[in-house]
Amino acid sequence: MTASLALGPTPDVPLSRVNPVAQIVATVVVSLVLLSTLDAVTPAVVVAAELCLLPAAGLTAPRVLLLRTWPLLLSALTVGLVNLVLGDSGPLTALGIALRVIGLALPGVLLVASTDPVRLADALIVHWRFPPRFAVGALAALRLAPLLVTEFETVRLARRTRGVETGRNPVAQARAFAGVAFTLLIGAVRRAGRLATAMDARGFDSGVPRTNARGSVLHTRDALFVAGAVLVGAVAVTTSVLTGAFDPLFVGG
Repeated sequence: MTASLALGPTPDVPLSRVNPVAQIVATVVVSLVLLSTLDAVTPAVVVAAELCLLPAAGLTAPRVLLLRTWPLLLSALTVGLVNLVLGDSGPLTALGIALRVIGLALPGVLLVASTDPVRLADALIVHWRFPPRFAVGALAALRLAPLLVTEFETVRLARRTRGVETGRNPVAQARAFAGVAFTLLIGAVRRAGRLATAMDARGFDSGVPRTNARGSVLHTRDALFVAGAVLVGAVAVTTSVLTGAFDPLFVGG
């Protein structure tokens, strides 16, 4: 996960030209479609469409793609295996659940890979009237997230310098990881406190209306992107119905 946090947005990729709020709306549309049915055909169609956007987000190199998506793939595999082994459903349903996890999380990967956090904060403030305190706080959090990678390596090397070795013992490795994670948590809480104090000192909690220097504009391509998400959802549901696999979540059998 630390490696994936170290990767910021890829500059000047086609998907970066889409307004962040349009990407969020499209993500909501896709999520509603995925959560409306339990079959495997719907998430398969949605995931196939999302995979087509990987080049547009600059995720073409296999190594970069793996670094960004391995937590997602691991989660999907784990959920699918748990449902297959412990659930009453068959392998097709377990596959559908795993694909649904990927379909729900992959838009977030695309958004992070293609969107500058500054543009995201500006779009939230201009179009959705988010409070600047919240939007800029989220921006600061995204900017500080890669520092966790550096701090993780620093703490790990410091423990090794003191002679704290875990070897190949998985229990010792898990215990060491928990210790490093707790250290990072304490540091993050302290940094968040200092950041909140600095934001208050700069008037983010004054209640005075603030202007936006950069602005954020919605274009035709943003509407087309959302329409494309609606079209993908409609095609996925239609394909599921035509194949007889459609299993609506909110309708009793």
